[in-house]
Amino acid sequence: MRSRGRFAVVVGVTTVAVLAGTAGAAGASDEAGGSTVARYDMNERPGARTMVDSSGHGLNGVVGSEVITGVSTSNATGYRFTRLEPDTPPTHPRHLATVGSAPALNPGGRDFAVTVRLRTQYHFGNIVQKGQATVDGGNFKLQIPNGIVQCLFRGDRGSLIVSSRSRLNDGNWHTVRCERIADGLTLAVDGRVEAKRLGRTGYIANSWPLSIGGKTACDQVGVGCDYYAGDLDYVQLEAR
Repeated sequence: MRSRGRFAVVVGVTTVAVLAGTAGAAGASDEAGGSTVARYDMNERPGARTMVDSSGHGLNGVVGSEVITGVSTSNATGYRFTRLEPDTPPTHPRHLATVGSAPALNPGGRDFAVTVRLRTQYHFGNIVQKGQATVDGGNFKLQIPNGIVQCLFRGDRGSLIVSSRSRLNDGNWHTVRCERIADGLTLAVDGRVEAKRLGRTGYIANSWPLSIGGKTACDQVGVGCDYYAGDLDYVQLEAR
C-alpha cells in the first residue's frame, strides 16, 4: 500500500520506504527520507518489563505485569492483553504498556501515522493512544468498539474519526494504519484503504504518556479504562 507517498509503509514486519524528501526532526531517516519516530516490535522474552524502541531513538517503555510478553502465535511474537470486564472496578494500571511523554511522540503540526498489527476475538478497548478526550493539547488513538477499528485525531482545529468497514475481531492478524495529514485522515487495513475523511485537526501536543492497552487516567466508574483484549505484534509511529 502506498499512503499518498508520505511515509514508510509497514506490512507485516517489513518496512518499505516510499517517502521522498527530507525527514522531520523527530526521527532518523531511512534511505528514502522517511522518519520513524518509534517502533515497538514487542519481541521481548516472557516476563520482560521493558518495551524496546527498535528505531534507535531510545523511547523505551514499561510493560505492566499483567501484560503477557513473549507470546508466539502464527509466526509472530508479541504481547497478550487478557480480557477485563468493561467499566467494572478496580482499575488495572498494570494491564498497560506505557512510554513516558516525549515531544517526538506528539504529532504537533506534522503529518503523522500510527500502525499496529493486532489479533483479537473481542470487541472493545483502546489499542494505542496519547492523551484522552478532554485533555489540553489534543489527543490521538486507535480503538476497536464492536470489533470495528476506529482512528481519532483531535487538535486545535478540530477532531476527525475514521472507521474500518469490516469487523476485525475474527481471531486473525490484521495490520491497521492510520495517517493524519494536514487536510484529513486515512485508515488502511491489510494494505487496503478502508476510510478517508477530509478536514483539519491542527496542532496536537500533550504531556501524557503513550499508552498501549487502555487509558492511564480512569476509575472504571465515571471514566472507563477501555482495556484492550487480544494480541499485538508491533506498534509503529511515523512523522514528517
